[in-house]
Amino acid sequence: MRKALILIALLSAGLGVLFEISTGSPFDSEYQNLSAFPSAPKEANPVVEWNRILLGIVRTPGAQAPTVHPTRSFAMMHAAIYDAVNAIDRRYQPYLVRLENVSPDASQEAAANAAAHDVLVALYPKSQATLDTEFQRLQAQTPYGEDKTAGLALGRTVAARILALRENDGASAQPVPYIFGNTAGDYQAPPPSPAGQQPQFTHWSRVTPFALNRADQFRPGPPPSLTSSAYTQALNEIRVQGIANSTTSSPEQALTGRFWNGAIQNYWNEIAQTAVLTNRFNTAQSARVFALLNLAIADEVIAFYDAKYRYNFWRPVTAIRASGTDITPHSAADPKWLPEAQKTPPDPAYPGAHAVISAGAAAVLTSMFDSDQFTFSVTSEVLPGVERSFTSFAAAAEEATLSRIYAGVHFRTDLTAGQELGRQIASFVINKFMTPLNATAGHEDGQSTTELKPHAPCTERAKYRSNQKVNLRSVSPILGKGVPTQERKRSSEAV
Repeated sequence: MRKALILIALLSAGLGVLFEISTGSPFDSEYQNLSAFPSAPKEANPVVEWNRILLGIVRTPGAQAPTVHPTRSFAMMHAAIYDAVNAIDRRYQPYLVRLENVSPDASQEAAANAAAHDVLVALYPKSQATLDTEFQRLQAQTPYGEDKTAGLALGRTVAARILALRENDGASAQPVPYIFGNTAGDYQAPPPSPAGQQPQFTHWSRVTPFALNRADQFRPGPPPSLTSSAYTQALNEIRVQGIANSTTSSPEQALTGRFWNGAIQNYWNEIAQTAVLTNRFNTAQSARVFALLNLAIADEVIAFYDAKYRYNFWRPVTAIRASGTDITPHSAADPKWLPEAQKTPPDPAYPGAHAVISAGAAAVLTSMFDSDQFTFSVTSEVLPGVERSFTSFAAAAEEATLSRIYAGVHFRTDLTAGQELGRQIASFVINKFMTPLNATAGHEDGQSTTELKPHAPCTERAKYRSNQKVNLRSVSPILGKGVPTQERKRSSEAV
């Protein structure tokens, strides 16, 4: 009798699923065909897998639009994954999308897969075939049924909302023309780049932040004066340690300069992958780690471009080749000096991007894993097959930061300011976003689904941004003449 009842129940469930697919209820054809793929044991962490997939896309030549910083894509995808999974898990505050009447039995894995897939297809439509294949591979690991169906619907809903909220965030604007200054300390296109070559991402400080209230919220104070001892020491240090084939730097230091000479946010996403997998974090835990990490990194990029184009400070290669002027009489010019990295990033020096992102990422991961102590290895973006090992997040962050001196592309003062900026932004994100719900908070079963609503802090930021709209077509060119000392004041806005 019991076997008969079980058989009837299974047949009923199967008919219900078939009816839902035949009516096309919440899905497109790409989702309707998922039942054709055999189920596999749950092995892959979907959050880590989609992070790897996106890394593969941004590393593909031509896949990433040159005027759109890739950190935006990571923040959008992981925000969507988090809000979709958290709507089921219900332990933390949502980032932007708040849903009610979500079944706690809905598949978190399906929600993560649908959210990530839909965001990435919208951002990288030319990669849709690959993304569809990866989606189907990951979905095959989740048994087909009502929980999976609910998770898919949830993920797609959240993805659509995140995409809508970021649609007019300024990322699609064209870079602002840059006018070079002509005095000592002014940024110039760093040799061997052609003189007058436009710097990158001049518009990026005008992109709507993901968490910060505005780009200059934690803007650092100005770089040191060219006549200061701090600048003299920093210049003399990089002159001997950052030069190509330096006889002062050790082979280990030279290797360090080359090892980290890639997109620094990619290194830290891979470090996060290792930490999540080593600690066996589940889907919900992983979603929160990667969301906080990439929201912080995305806003750090917006913030350091704000500071870079506020101060317009020259790069070491320009400074060393121009030494011996009335303003910088402390050392002779070296017109043939080139950095160990050979090429210098095409933007102003202050503050240093590697320092900002590494300090911020280490702070986020330390918070998420309740400890800085973690033994791991990381591979290089630019030296295939080379690994470096560390026993803490802080140690990796410190080496990645100092590597810019050994690479010959940053003064130490750029890095000190960058570290402080990164830590401030990371602290703000950690303390203000995705915080634990109160014991009585959450979604009550039986309530009807409501319209998606951003939580209070986001509403306040949206109100601010609505009053800060800029007609980018009429924006004046960036003047790369630096900022007069009397106008260089540290931002004092409260956190």
